[in-house]
Amino acid sequence: MKYSPLGSSGLSVSRVCLGSMTWGIQNTQADADEQIEYAIERGVNFIDTAEMYPVPPSEQTHGDTERCIGNWLARNPEQRAKLIIATKISGPGFEYVRDNSMISGATIEQALDDSLERLQTDYIDVYQLHWPNRTSPHFGKHWPNQVMATQQNVKAEKKRMRDIVLGLGKALDSGKIRHWGLSDDTTWGIHTYLTLCEELGVAKPVSIQNEFNLLHIKDWPYLIESCVFENIAYLPWSPLSSGMLSGKYIGGARPEGSRWTLTQRQGLFRNTEHSEQAIIAYCEVAKKHGMTPSQMALAWCDQVDGVTSTIIGATKMSQLKENIDAFDLTLSDACLADIEAVLQRYTAPF
Repeated sequence: MKYSPLGSSGLSVSRVCLGSMTWGIQNTQADADEQIEYAIERGVNFIDTAEMYPVPPSEQTHGDTERCIGNWLARNPEQRAKLIIATKISGPGFEYVRDNSMISGATIEQALDDSLERLQTDYIDVYQLHWPNRTSPHFGKHWPNQVMATQQNVKAEKKRMRDIVLGLGKALDSGKIRHWGLSDDTTWGIHTYLTLCEELGVAKPVSIQNEFNLLHIKDWPYLIESCVFENIAYLPWSPLSSGMLSGKYIGGARPEGSRWTLTQRQGLFRNTEHSEQAIIAYCEVAKKHGMTPSQMALAWCDQVDGVTSTIIGATKMSQLKENIDAFDLTLSDACLADIEAVLQRYTAPF
């Protein structure tokens, strides 16, 4: 396993980050235990979760993924100091989570205490804002005029962000969190938080996690450049594009137990004709170069300059082993050239 600095945190994280959002619906507590223990055996020291997990989210399952991790930690307390655990506070979007309230200094205090209780720990290594309070160009809203920047109340947004930074500063001072990070935000969001942190004397964010994969490269190069120059770790989530890049959904297939057999809160917006054509082409490249489509997609993500640690997820142990093995691969120049040829044909398929 290889390791990289997590931004300015002083932490060293494995190039593989174990995602957990299936634990509690598609995976049981026993499954979660097995995944955590196997990942640790392979050198993974970084686990990502969120208060809204598992996915798809519901009032009945809210927080269950953190509970799975907490139950494991309670039985393995000697492992806590060896692990870097990241979780996230939800923004607006759920009536059953703090009455659909925005992220604020007050909600951070409440949500953080709830997460600590579920995780059965007295600190969180990286506490992340799951998405901005404002509508941002993520989750399929990245096409022109889907989010109207001219209609945003920038003054009000900055005021809310200032309150968030003060709340995070309080959490840092209390020792309940060691560091903090962003998720599903933009270059403007990063730099506004950096300015506020400098103004208010609060430690800056150490990381951001955004969707990034062979079907969705909108953060390259501009946002990733900002991360590198400002020493903020870039953490791709959904490196297999919701499992599509494995090839398992080609031709309308829906394997039993797969995520796309579950109710989708936001629909299958990634499932387009162009996505299907791109996936077929990537599968052919993987076959040509002697690896699985999933491994090629993960190895490609890992070699992108500026990527710190890639968040993977699996419902089966066979998938987890296959995925972690991908990070031992080095893609040849010929393979990278074949991938680039497909990427140029299908740069934005969804």
